[in-house]
Amino acid sequence: MKGSYNIIADICIKFKSMNILGIIPARYGSTRLTGKPLLDICGKPMIQRVYERAAKIVQHVVVATDDKRIEKAVQDFGGKVVMTSPNHNTGTNRCLEAYDIITAQSNAKFDVVINIQGDEPLLEPEQLRLLTSCFDDTTEMATLVIKVKENENLLNGGVYVVLDKFKNALYFSRSVIPFVRDADVSNWQQKHTFYKHVGMYAFRPDALRTFADLQQTSLEKAESLEQNRWLENGKKIKVEITEFETIAVDTMEDLEKVRAMIGNL
Repeated sequence: MKGSYNIIADICIKFKSMNILGIIPARYGSTRLTGKPLLDICGKPMIQRVYERAAKIVQHVVVATDDKRIEKAVQDFGGKVVMTSPNHNTGTNRCLEAYDIITAQSNAKFDVVINIQGDEPLLEPEQLRLLTSCFDDTTEMATLVIKVKENENLLNGGVYVVLDKFKNALYFSRSVIPFVRDADVSNWQQKHTFYKHVGMYAFRPDALRTFADLQQTSLEKAESLEQNRWLENGKKIKVEITEFETIAVDTMEDLEKVRAMIGNL
C-alpha cells in the first residue's frame, strides 16, 4: 500500500509541475451521428460533459471547432473555444492549429498538449493525470490502454495495441493482435494479455507539430489509425495502463447507454 501511495504521489507532483493544455477537437459533421457534440445528455450537450470533466484536472481546457453552433454552445456554458479550419483531416491537425492560436493570443508556454476525445462524456479525469505521468525527458507522445477483461469477447471490436517491455507501443490495429498460434480464439486470453487502446493522446508541443506535418503513411491509411503514422516514421509512443473504461458515443445505442448511466449517478 505504501508503494502504491508513493507512485500516486509522484504522479500528482509531476502533474502539478507541468503547464498542460487540454484541447477537445469537435466537429458537427460526424459520419454516424450528425451534430454529435451538441446531443443532449441529461440536460447538457455532450461537449459540455466532456469539457467539465476535463476541467476537473486540467487548468487550461479549450474546444477546437469549425462550426459556429458548437462555438456558441461552448460560449453559452462558459467554456473556452477557438475556431479552426474546416479542412483538417484529423483531430491532431486541428489541435495544432488551436495550439498555435492559443499560444499566439496568450504568449503562454505549455509543457504538454492533450488531445481529448469529444465523444467520451464519461471521461475519467484521473486518466488525464495518468497520461501526463508518461512524460519524462525523452517522451514525445503518450497514450493510454486498458487490459481486456478475462470474460470480454475479443471479437467485440475496438483498437488493439501490442507493447514492448518498456511500455512503448509497437503497433495499433483494428484486428485482434497478437494472433495466438495453435490455440482457438476462445482460449487466447489464457495465453496472452491483450490491450485495447483508449483514444486519448498527449504530446510535447514540438512533437505535435512534427506529427501534424508528417505525411499520412500506408499503415495509417490501411487501419485508419493516425497513431500508426508516428510509429511508421520510427517514433515512440509511451503507454500507461488505465483501469477506467470509457465509452465513446458513436451510435444512438451508445448515446442511450450513456444517458442511462449519467441519469443514475
